[in-house]
Amino acid sequence: MSNTVIKAEHLSKYYQLGVINNGTLFRDIQTWLAIKRGKEDPHGKIGSHNFDGNADGFWALKDLNFEIKEGDRVGIIGKNGAGKSTLLKVLSRITAPTEGSVKIKGRVASLLEVGTGFHGELTGRENIYLNGAILGMKRKEVDRKIDEIIAFSEIEKHIDTPVKRYSSGMYVRLAFAVAAHLDSEILIADEVLAVGDAAFQKKALGKMNELSTGQGRTVLFVSHQMNAVKNLCNKGIVLQKGSVLFNGDLDGAIDTYLTRDVGTATTSYKEFTPDESKPFQMLSVHTYDENDQEPDVFETQKPIKIRMVYESRKPVPGLYGYFALKSSTGESIVIFDSNESEKDILSNLPVGKHTFEFTLPNGLLAPGKYIFYADFVSDLSDGSFHVDAPNECCMINVTDTLTIRDVRRGSTTSVIPKLVKLS
Repeated sequence: MSNTVIKAEHLSKYYQLGVINNGTLFRDIQTWLAIKRGKEDPHGKIGSHNFDGNADGFWALKDLNFEIKEGDRVGIIGKNGAGKSTLLKVLSRITAPTEGSVKIKGRVASLLEVGTGFHGELTGRENIYLNGAILGMKRKEVDRKIDEIIAFSEIEKHIDTPVKRYSSGMYVRLAFAVAAHLDSEILIADEVLAVGDAAFQKKALGKMNELSTGQGRTVLFVSHQMNAVKNLCNKGIVLQKGSVLFNGDLDGAIDTYLTRDVGTATTSYKEFTPDESKPFQMLSVHTYDENDQEPDVFETQKPIKIRMVYESRKPVPGLYGYFALKSSTGESIVIFDSNESEKDILSNLPVGKHTFEFTLPNGLLAPGKYIFYADFVSDLSDGSFHVDAPNECCMINVTDTLTIRDVRRGSTTSVIPKLVKLS
């Protein structure tokens, strides 16, 4: 199709393990010494063991086939080690594919890592012209945009300072401003935007949306924040171990990621393996309706009970439980702790198993999927420490069976559930 700007056919990338190429002699020597001593490479990429491969290498990408149209805003999602960054590097022509091909129509502006494309000895202003030259722009073209770039970056006072003195936040501000304002048909942004503050992230997402909808530019966006992906993108590609798990509409992509790739919270209950080394441990969490049944899907107009079983192997002074219920996009719906009337009911529990429960009132949750989180710490005067961190405990799937309703939907953070001891 004439409006296809990116087309990947059987795209694969293979990395040979043990090959030393860290960019500097000092790092190469460190890697060589580690390998000679039988130790882990200090500069090896985290998550490389998650890829399919053999003892000598691994496939970071394997047989990817997809097309991206002009003006699409595509969220590329997947857990750490799925191959997202490798894909963006191939699309940005930073690295070449091992097999297959990728055809790109138009110029690509990339924001992959803090400092990528910048020369540390040059000033911010000089680096703007450098990036423009890399994209094939003439000096007069950059001149017309430089004031807008500097204003957007909000670092006017430091624009004539060498960028090696910039903080990571300043790097990201300038790098994004350059990528967004210089003439390119495709904008690629990795998780690097997370380095910026919340206000700048919001500003950057708004700019990318404007570039796509107003100027027809194609945007590829990688993030673990599903709320940001949902606010910006209209399509999604889910990667798993270097392969495409899903390619299509955004809701389907997010649902696939949450149910297949997000972690342990994929069911409405969770049983934990006992660990005798822990003085206190969550053993199980189950979700029930008002009739003490365990449905796969709950009705939004009915209450939901979350019941937890703990084992106390010895009393833990100052023990607190912190709980959170988050939406599928990562938005916090309810956050609370186990404190009850200034006396924590978990502190100094007698040895044995104990059952606790709290109830989410009807109408609290809109239809959708939610993840329940838990964390337990000992809050003593000499400092807090983790006692048990089950983190993602279970998923709660909520539907709506009413056809007529009053206005009460959406996030309600004013309702704080009360933890009750059952046994």
